[in-house]
Amino acid sequence: MFLRKTERRKDGKTHLYWSVVENRRLDSGRVMQRHVLYLGEINSSQAEAWRKAIEVFDEDAGRSRALTLFPEDRCPLAEGGDVIRLRLSEMRLCRPRQWGACWLAGVLWRELQLDRFWAERLPRSRKGTRWADVLQVLATYRLIDPGSEWRLHRQWFLDSAMADLLGSDFGLAEAHKLYACHDKLLKHKQALFSHLTQRWRDLFNASFDVLLYDLTSTYFEVNASDLPEGSKRRHGYSRDKRPDCPQLVIALVVTPEGLPLAYEVLPGNTADSKTLRSFLEKIESQYGKARRVWVMDRGVPTEEVLAEMRAADPPVQYLVGTPKGRLTRLEKQLVDKPWRTAREGVEVKLLAQGDELYVFAQSADRVSKERAMRRRQLKWLWARLKKLAEMDISREERLMKLGAARSKAPSAWRLVETDVDKTTGALTYALDRKKLRKVRRREGRYLLRTNLTGDDPAKLWEYYIQLVVVEEAFRNLKGDLAIRPVFHQDEKRIEAHIFIAFLAYCLQITLTRRLHSLAPGLTARSALEKFAAVQMIDVHLPTTDGREIVLTRFTEPEPDLRLLLDRLKLQLPAQPPPRIAAEKLPAQPLL
Repeated sequence: MFLRKTERRKDGKTHLYWSVVENRRLDSGRVMQRHVLYLGEINSSQAEAWRKAIEVFDEDAGRSRALTLFPEDRCPLAEGGDVIRLRLSEMRLCRPRQWGACWLAGVLWRELQLDRFWAERLPRSRKGTRWADVLQVLATYRLIDPGSEWRLHRQWFLDSAMADLLGSDFGLAEAHKLYACHDKLLKHKQALFSHLTQRWRDLFNASFDVLLYDLTSTYFEVNASDLPEGSKRRHGYSRDKRPDCPQLVIALVVTPEGLPLAYEVLPGNTADSKTLRSFLEKIESQYGKARRVWVMDRGVPTEEVLAEMRAADPPVQYLVGTPKGRLTRLEKQLVDKPWRTAREGVEVKLLAQGDELYVFAQSADRVSKERAMRRRQLKWLWARLKKLAEMDISREERLMKLGAARSKAPSAWRLVETDVDKTTGALTYALDRKKLRKVRRREGRYLLRTNLTGDDPAKLWEYYIQLVVVEEAFRNLKGDLAIRPVFHQDEKRIEAHIFIAFLAYCLQITLTRRLHSLAPGLTARSALEKFAAVQMIDVHLPTTDGREIVLTRFTEPEPDLRLLLDRLKLQLPAQPPPRIAAEKLPAQPLL
């Protein structure tokens, strides 16, 4: 194996991307390179560390040793009570199940000390139910292959090695236990937040000087008329483009590294601007009034809340984006202000007003990106309008097709004027050049508002662009961890479902941070998929005296996974000891 470098020019800059590849010789004699790990953009010291790791790894992997194999009929047999003769021709391989990703999830669970945390709060029941293990199964399932609790009970648990890893049996996945476990979680939510804060500090030396705050929503496949009185499931603004479904609003606070501190579940019709005040109080009551900066997108704080933050003792510091209307009002005052270079590719204009500072920032990279997106969308819309104008269809059908084009290219649609003749149905269209010039002036430009009047503008810009971290957290919750749609009916179980997804995200972000310093291009999902290739299997070896030896074994990891294990400083456990049955085990019944 070796490192391969790929160069790519983007926005006038040269970017270097690294991958670990290996040579494979085909049957034809040709050598083909196989992609092993994508590392992304790593610095020179990280690349050198990977080279050394690969060299050491290849040295160990390349060492060979001679093995002499003897046929059974020629192998000398010792006699004695400890000798067992095997019928190798009757060997059976049974119950293949996924082991590697489940084992990795358990490592992350213990690294966050969630085993200790939940052992204290979810003790065994009088009937012996291990509730802490049931919760670990739920969180692991949500992390690896999320789905419904019914699917976990009927299929996933049997296809996984969770019973082997936890030293239990199928009793952990009984349907009623999975649902009952949901009922025991919410009262420990605040204690979990405090526990995680300490673990983030111990594991990653995290500081909580800057907090990123944002909201999202998740929807339900249920009729709103069937909802009980007082339910949080309400119709409101849907970020998932499902206004037909009732939903909940989820408010989340994370650090710039993506480490979650707290979340709150709110009614689905809650306006973004009505959430901040209560969240500020909760964070201050739990973590104290330490000096910290709240970074938020426009629309989250109201003028009243910002005034309260400035008037607090000590003042609560904030950095927030502003709506486009405020930029229009301040545009004349900003025109005469000089541009200052905040960092390479970023320029700012500063405008002080009272206790606040307005920062008008423009990024060359963002200008290029947003301009390319707008051009691509406008090019598609223009071609579509030309085709619609040439179609011989009725006026009603043309209007319907225009509506579809508008929904597909909403940003470009605002730059075009269209008209459909009421008599003939003919379509005419033209570019609104005045709006286009206004859009071009604002592409890649943002107006920020803060009470950090003495801070470096470059630092303020870095704070604001870190909001993509909380957006990435929401994408992971909705994508990889499949928090939506929610099929639960009971209000508490709905919130418990979100709680379990939050736990799974904590495991995922822990793995992400571990990978960050090694290979920024390697995601937590791709690492889990590599570990999932390690399977566990039961090897049944009949003996000549009618008994059967059962060897439960996980498969040997491939070279790329062994390299990843070495870089993550993880060591696989010893193989389980063999078991011997008094008689031949019956075949597994069909389910």
